[in-house]
Amino acid sequence: MTATTTPHSTLDAERADLLDTLATARSALTNTVRGLSDEQAGERPTVSALCLGGLIKHVASMEELWVRFAVEGPSAMRYDLPDGVTWDDIAAGTAREFPQWAIDHRNEFQLLPGETVAGILARYERVAARSEEIIASVPDLSTTHPLPEAPWNEPGAVRSVRRVLMHVIAETAQHAGHADILRETLDGQKST
Repeated sequence: MTATTTPHSTLDAERADLLDTLATARSALTNTVRGLSDEQAGERPTVSALCLGGLIKHVASMEELWVRFAVEGPSAMRYDLPDGVTWDDIAAGTAREFPQWAIDHRNEFQLLPGETVAGILARYERVAARSEEIIASVPDLSTTHPLPEAPWNEPGAVRSVRRVLMHVIAETAQHAGHADILRETLDGQKST
């Protein structure tokens, strides 16, 4: 994955710094699968369900979702529940039906049949390029949107484009750390 796709010399210093920091975190994450087979990237070497390919899929999906939120607001994040299903049902795993967004989220953490390291990296590069285009073109990083209603969001909370971008950086860096541990557990190699 290339460090950046947008020439940052054309951006203001804050945007350039934020995008460079995100590119560094992305690189730390994607370096964890360097030299691995598709099978290895799908292995779960710890007691958790995490695998390297799944972490990259998840981070790409979250970046795409949050950057879309930065432009569209809460309509970009819909957490509708099927009729008769409550948040408690979802949390307990006892819902009679799970919404598609929840199924998709669960599937992000694993390599599904037919998925490859090359494919997930290519998708992540597309997401990164689009994110950089959007952040470069947003008129004001201070623009805010209300967070959608969901149990994990404080009622009435808002997020600025700047804060969204900082969240994406933090999540990418956090998962790069998880990925580094997984890689070392798989074959003793470190991503750095």
